[in-house]
Amino acid sequence: MKMCIPIVLLWALSFSTFATDLPSRIDISYAVKTDIGSGKLTETMKIEQDNGTNQYHIISEARPSGIIKLIKPGSILRNSWGSITKLGLQPTRFTDQRNNKQPSAASFDWKNSLLTLQHENDEEKKPLPDDTLDRLSFSYNFMFSPPLTESTINVHITDGRSLELVRYAVDKEILKTPIGELETIVLTMQQEKNHKLKRKIWLATAHHMLPVRIVAIEKDGLELEKMVTNINLSYTAAH
Repeated sequence: MKMCIPIVLLWALSFSTFATDLPSRIDISYAVKTDIGSGKLTETMKIEQDNGTNQYHIISEARPSGIIKLIKPGSILRNSWGSITKLGLQPTRFTDQRNNKQPSAASFDWKNSLLTLQHENDEEKKPLPDDTLDRLSFSYNFMFSPPLTESTINVHITDGRSLELVRYAVDKEILKTPIGELETIVLTMQQEKNHKLKRKIWLATAHHMLPVRIVAIEKDGLELEKMVTNINLSYTAAH
């Protein structure tokens, strides 16, 4: 089933504009609300050229405040490294570290189609599907991927612990945010019955398809909302 034309046009305009003018750095700040408290989240995406290819590094750090700081102290630090292709982001490594614990990690061997997952003291190797992203690169992938023409998308996503095939429904919505009213493309996870993990992502078409709101229920049952409070793009001197 095809998407309605307005969604395709919004996506296409965002992609065609951004693809010709890559920033060297993107900084996004979010206010985070959960069912047990609040906090702040900062994410930075760095883009560099290496041997004629664009390489990326995304850094995401969440810090709790208030009562949640007492219940779940410490920060959550996630990193994703990889390259930017004509089809979108292609991660090579992902890490997820909570407090001072050993991080969960995913290593992507695209040449041999092999995914290596590391969690606590366990290591597991799995076949690597062509569409695989980590949970961090997935949110930024739509800055670089071609416009989609379907009402749903299917993608394999890893968090360093497991690999899942996930389906998202695609829609559009006008979203009120602290940085203004935004036209967005909305991705809603289509979960199976009794599936605890839920996720909904709003991508701003006027801001290069960056994620401006995320509502989710995590695997541990924590309900959270991330709402953008600031976006800053930096360009190299060449721009």
